[in-house]
Amino acid sequence: MERGLIWFPLLGLFIWLAWKGWQEYQKVEGYRIWSEQFDKAKYDIYAVLGKKDNVITWGKPTPQGILDLQTFSLTNVASINLLLGDTVIDFNNISTEKSKAIPSLEFQLTNQESSIKIPFTDLELAAKWAEYLIKSTMQ
Repeated sequence: MERGLIWFPLLGLFIWLAWKGWQEYQKVEGYRIWSEQFDKAKYDIYAVLGKKDNVITWGKPTPQGILDLQTFSLTNVASINLLLGDTVIDFNNISTEKSKAIPSLEFQLTNQESSIKIPFTDLELAAKWAEYLIKSTMQ
């Protein structure tokens, strides 16, 4: 009986891990289906991002699908900045130091005073997206 009491919490842990894995699978599968409509797309735990022609669409991945979808045109973007927390950094010269601040891309729109910030989990990936989008706007 003592052995049963010892293994019971482990059974609960395995059930919880399976449930969390299923939720993550649902997020990724929802993203896969959503991303088929775009020329280029990215997924991470903070946000999904898709680019089709000059239109950027982004939102939050959940097991129920992509929520809080927002869309804007790159033709309305005045500048693209790479942020680490609230600090603008040069995307051509990123340091390899680890920081607790969340990297993001900031899009300054021409017709609005506010900006759009899209979070990333990886600073290098955010820098590559910044370079790609800046090159896209110049074409």
